[in-house]
Amino acid sequence: MSHEFRTVGSELLVDAPIIAVRRDDVVMPGEVVAQREIVEHLGAVAVVALDESNRVAMVEQYRHSVAKRLWELPAGLLDVKGEDELSGAQRELQEEAGLAAEEWAVLTDLVTSPGFCEEAVRVFLARGLSSVEKLAAEGDEEADMSFAWVPLEEAVERILAGEIVNSIAVAGLLAAYACVQEGRAARSVDAPFELRPQSLAQRRPGPDLKKL
Repeated sequence: MSHEFRTVGSELLVDAPIIAVRRDDVVMPGEVVAQREIVEHLGAVAVVALDESNRVAMVEQYRHSVAKRLWELPAGLLDVKGEDELSGAQRELQEEAGLAAEEWAVLTDLVTSPGFCEEAVRVFLARGLSSVEKLAAEGDEEADMSFAWVPLEEAVERILAGEIVNSIAVAGLLAAYACVQEGRAARSVDAPFELRPQSLAQRRPGPDLKKL
C-alpha cells in the first residue's frame, strides 16, 4: 500500500503580503516525522493572447529575484477574495496589455516549484482580441513594463534559444503552439482548478488578500 503522508503539526514562520512560510511536521514512511518548509502562495493566472496572425501579446518585466528583465505573458496573482480564475485572467490582460478577448480556454495548469512552494498557475488561451483602456498599474515593476507582439513560432524559437525562461511563459507558449500547430484541444474555462492554493486565502479575511 502507498504511504499516507500526514501533517501532525504546523508553525507559521513568516507572514508577508504575497507569501508566507510555514514549517510542517509530516509523517514519513516508517512513521518517522520530518519537517518541511512550505512557501504559501496566493496562486496566479496567465494569458496567451493570440491575434488573427497568431502573434502573442508579451510583456518584459524586471524580476528582482534574478536581477533581470524577463519576457513573460500577461499574468498576476489571484489576490482578490473569491475571484474566479477567468475573471482574474481578464483583469490581468486588460491591466498589462490593454486587451479584451471574446474567446477563452484553459491551456494548462502548472505547479512552478513543487519541492517547496504551493504556487500553482492556470494559463489561459485568449482569442478574438480587441483593444481596451488599460487599468492602472499597481506595482513598481509594472510601471517599467514593456509590451510587444511576438509571432508564436518566434516565441517558441526564443524558448529553445534560452531567451524566454519564465516557466509560466514557457509552458503556456508551448501549449498554445500544440493547439495552433497540431490541433490539440484546450480545456473549458469551467474545468476545476484543483491545484489552486488555499492557505493564505483561508487565513486572511480579504478582500485584498495581500493585506495582512
